[in-house]
Amino acid sequence: MGLRAATRASALARLQTDLVAAALGEAVDPVVVQTAGDQRTDLPIWEIGGQGVFVKEVQAAVLDGRADFAVHSAKDLPSQSPPGLVIGAVPVREDPRDALVGSTLDGLPIGARVGTGSVRRRAQLAWARPDLTFAGLRGNIDTRLAKASQFDAIVVAAAALRRLGRTSVIDEVLDPSVVLPQVGQGALAVECRADDSGVLAHLARIDHAPSRMAVEAERAFLREVGEGCQLPVGALATIVTDGRLALTAMIASLDGHTCLRHHADGDDPETLGREVARHLLDEGGAASLLWEVTGR
Repeated sequence: MGLRAATRASALARLQTDLVAAALGEAVDPVVVQTAGDQRTDLPIWEIGGQGVFVKEVQAAVLDGRADFAVHSAKDLPSQSPPGLVIGAVPVREDPRDALVGSTLDGLPIGARVGTGSVRRRAQLAWARPDLTFAGLRGNIDTRLAKASQFDAIVVAAAALRRLGRTSVIDEVLDPSVVLPQVGQGALAVECRADDSGVLAHLARIDHAPSRMAVEAERAFLREVGEGCQLPVGALATIVTDGRLALTAMIASLDGHTCLRHHADGDDPETLGREVARHLLDEGGAASLLWEVTGR
């Protein structure tokens, strides 16, 4: 019997599971799971639970034995795996950047209407272009592309368009100096039971060390900021030429009037992620932004 992979039902999720199966070179049977995030497309993500709304039910399928592993978009994962699960592999990362469909950033007219359901994207675009206005946009990639004509532009993860062969719709890939991506964006995270040594051995063959290190640094940043952070946050780690990690991260106000960034290099992903978060919180002024939102 082949391995069983828990996955969301969307075309992108199924394709990502197929990519993992192809990398493994083994038969993989999909176990399709409906998530809260997929079922409630009428509400913004932050109103139905925020981080984790696309993964909890998928993780449950692995924990209760219906599947051997789960294939996630790493950006959908909370920064800590639930008890009993570990990330067994992070395959080679795709392009982590965001993309504009409908116009370039400079080409947008004054007061243009941009479609996105992400507070991170809104805040950073508002920082770059305070004149822009925003409206919510949810759904799978095809749904969002079908609604693109209702806006002057929409924002979509470049990796999703690349994996689906839809790069022809991209008008501009946004440089991270303008819009930092979501933690883990562009990467896949393959999660399995922590005590399943057989599956862990299979997954180890497709683990890409540089991609894993980058994602681990970004997730460490998010853990230190706080899983329940209601502010826009973004981060991008890369391997620099000497093998060290470089991490740039940001925390912004919801309206984009304040956008705080910090960049640092380091050897250890966990330490680097924590240090960048602490700098933003303790020295960069992000703690006061958090206090304005939460009162803590």
